[in-house]
Amino acid sequence: MTPFTIVHGPAVPLLIDNLDTDAIIRIDRLAAFGRQEIGPFALETLRQDPRSVLNRPEFAAAPILLGGRNFGCGSSREGAVWALAGYGFRSVVAESFGDIFFNNCFQNGVLPIRLERAKLERLAALADGGDAVTVDLVAQRLTFPDGSSEPIVVDAMKRAALLDGLDDVTRTLRKQDAIAEWQAGDRGRRPWVWEGLGGGGRTGGG
Repeated sequence: MTPFTIVHGPAVPLLIDNLDTDAIIRIDRLAAFGRQEIGPFALETLRQDPRSVLNRPEFAAAPILLGGRNFGCGSSREGAVWALAGYGFRSVVAESFGDIFFNNCFQNGVLPIRLERAKLERLAALADGGDAVTVDLVAQRLTFPDGSSEPIVVDAMKRAALLDGLDDVTRTLRKQDAIAEWQAGDRGRRPWVWEGLGGGGRTGGG
């Protein structure tokens, strides 16, 4: 996973409330294409409208997406985040998020940021011309095109994982020696728990 430190660029003002994961990526696209191939299909239903802000040239390579209330609600498909990441978005700033979508973002290198509606609307107005927005996870600041900024509130463990480019699996694998040591000890303490597991549990010897 690509580490997230600072992202600087245009932010697409797409303040649609309750934009669900079906709208972010169609299920038939997920069924037909692999994870690395679905980026071009992100938000395609919206982009079919030539007047969509997503089709404006100043946002062609925007790394930041501004959403409305309850962004990413609906089904729990992780592919919604894969699609946005594949399209090029590294951060989504919205009034609120669907819970599962919010957590899936952290597992896929996308930073979700909650921002009060009035501030979000102000940011959207300032970003509408394509001027750059800065998301600084190191300093934990969101800087608007006019130079004003707001603090970014991120769970400390999630922030550290994003800065290092780690998802839950890779974070766990970093601890595999400690896990193996604990398993070896637990086999001695509670052998009945391990009966029938065969080689399913790691021992201290690997």
